[in-house]
Amino acid sequence: MPNKIILNTKRLILRKAQLSDKQFFYKLLNTPKWLKYIGDRGIKTVSDTEGYIKDKLINSYKTNGYGLYVFELKESKTPIGICGFIKRDYLDFVDIGFALLPEYERKGYTYEIALAALRFGVIHLGFTKIYAITSKDNIASQKLLEKLGFEFKSYIIEPSSNEELVLFSSEKINIEQVK
Repeated sequence: MPNKIILNTKRLILRKAQLSDKQFFYKLLNTPKWLKYIGDRGIKTVSDTEGYIKDKLINSYKTNGYGLYVFELKESKTPIGICGFIKRDYLDFVDIGFALLPEYERKGYTYEIALAALRFGVIHLGFTKIYAITSKDNIASQKLLEKLGFEFKSYIIEPSSNEELVLFSSEKINIEQVK
């Protein structure tokens, strides 16, 4: 896959997902936090992840020019999470999303990669406003979004699940600081 690396940080590489990431996605999409806060994607076997990677991730790169990317440890090339942008029909702007394997939590990785992704979105993709959504009880993600500079905007109803979500906006983020 050409140009698979999106960006580098001090400790991480953000890159496009590929079919060889099947094992990683199987593990991530079946973690308790993914299932609780993001939802069951019906991934019951490693081979089930192939459709998810093709349909959700690779298709978004082709259709939108961006999507959710894998982030991995720079030294070991171990995939530990995903971060990137999602275009949802029910939102006026893209939203940033992220998820991390539990064993890598509380080490600052998600903040590091999300901040770099925000910069990438502003500088290279031309985003002037970015949203983020979380479930109401996902306090850890809400705190991270606030640390990144996002502010509560409203509660919204997710159309397919009818779940009430918390919508955050980057309106108050100083875009010049992000650059």
